[in-house]
Amino acid sequence: MSGVNLGSAALRYRNILVVIKQTAFEEYSQLKLRGQAPKALRWKRLEQRYKAHKQCVNDLLSVLRKHEVSFSCVNRVELDRQHLSDIDLMVAVGGDGTVLSAAHFLDHGTIPLLGINSDPNITIEDRQVTKKVVDERRSHGALCMCTAIDLEERVPQILHGEKQDNLTSRTRIRCKVKSTFSETRLVPALNDLLIANPSPAAVSRFRLGWLSQLDDISMHHPGTMTRFAGIPYGVSHSLNVWSSGMWVCTSTGSSAAMAAAGGQVMDMESSDLQYLIREHMMENSNESIDADINNGFIESGQKMHLRWNSQRGRIFIDGSHLTHNLELGDEIMIDNQAPPLPMFLSQSRNKPSSSLT
Repeated sequence: MSGVNLGSAALRYRNILVVIKQTAFEEYSQLKLRGQAPKALRWKRLEQRYKAHKQCVNDLLSVLRKHEVSFSCVNRVELDRQHLSDIDLMVAVGGDGTVLSAAHFLDHGTIPLLGINSDPNITIEDRQVTKKVVDERRSHGALCMCTAIDLEERVPQILHGEKQDNLTSRTRIRCKVKSTFSETRLVPALNDLLIANPSPAAVSRFRLGWLSQLDDISMHHPGTMTRFAGIPYGVSHSLNVWSSGMWVCTSTGSSAAMAAAGGQVMDMESSDLQYLIREHMMENSNESIDADINNGFIESGQKMHLRWNSQRGRIFIDGSHLTHNLELGDEIMIDNQAPPLPMFLSQSRNKPSSSLT
């Protein structure tokens, strides 16, 4: 382990949960056994990436054993809250998607998260090549502080508390959905939410407004009134929206889907949320609408309110793996009051993105 001199530094993290990505090779191999694998798969390439991932996992476990750390391993798809008992650090090995999935279980914001990109775009062999075409199928790894290349140097430093400057507090999205007979608080979103009709070809209809808490339910409010968790709110500055849905993101996720959709890349230190209405059909509205309404910010202390007016809807949380279905009449409250996530990030890599891997 060249270049690592920890002296007599004591371990800062002693009980670790390692969350391991299930690779495409493993998933398609299971389908192949059932005769359901696509014919166009490039098995050799998938197997190479699988072997690179497994080598990274083995290298990490060797480091943990060398430093006498207590650890357990779980596949990403099998991760459950029971695995979080008594751990003081979670390590996600895979790509950005694995990090996002792991983050959903850290909803209290008390356990830090470290991401390791097990199959980075640049490998040791790639460093010898002056010009190389980037493999876009590999994870960008923007949410990962370490990679398969440098984990043997960086992980021991983190274990012994020498990388605390890289431990940042990331704002997350709090989203509550109120239906006719229930109210659901969704898991905090680290990157973004997409609120839309399940069919990309269908119109998403909703009424967008802003909530202000009412101290006295009897006090006069000129607009609509609603409740969340029994607290009365007034809804103001609302308008009907016909669109393809809406993105809401944190500063962490602002360089991912939000930027690709035409939103703004935010300062990584910002605690604000950003929203973007997709393909807003303003000509269908009988209200006077400023085009600037399509892209704006939810500042600290503000709460956005949506009343879903389509027959069906869906909230996609940090990608496509985790969703919540909506029905006509459901109400949604969005703000930045979810517990922040303590997360190790490279100081030179301030553009976290992709929730697709």
